[in-house]
Amino acid sequence: MRIRLALSLGSLLVAAAAGAAHAAADDLSVDAYGTVTADGTVTVSGTYRCLDDSAGPVFVSSTLVQADRSAGIGGTRAVCDGQVRDWSNTAVLKEPGYRTGAARVKATLMQLTPSGPLGVPLPGFLAVQESDVILG
Repeated sequence: MRIRLALSLGSLLVAAAAGAAHAAADDLSVDAYGTVTADGTVTVSGTYRCLDDSAGPVFVSSTLVQADRSAGIGGTRAVCDGQVRDWSNTAVLKEPGYRTGAARVKATLMQLTPSGPLGVPLPGFLAVQESDVILG
């Protein structure tokens, strides 16, 4: 009985440690709904979590795809403190025009780190999420 109990407790501890390690990772999501207004202003949003920005600033960037059109929708500076935080990116897109309905968003959690002798910043990708969205 004691051996089974010890094995069960050991299994629970291993599972809890694995869950904690997974919970403490960089992560990114995209909300299922975005907005587009008559003047072409598009907003997409979601949540992110990042752990460490000591090597350089971290940003949430997003790209909107609808039919054969694709455009970058802003970038948000991330706060990397391990907490789940909201992000929202907005851009006015006159050409090409976007409309209400189905679209796709690709969001990227990206860190700029200095590289080489000149210290030119290079992007490092921490998390990427592609999701179908409805623009309303």
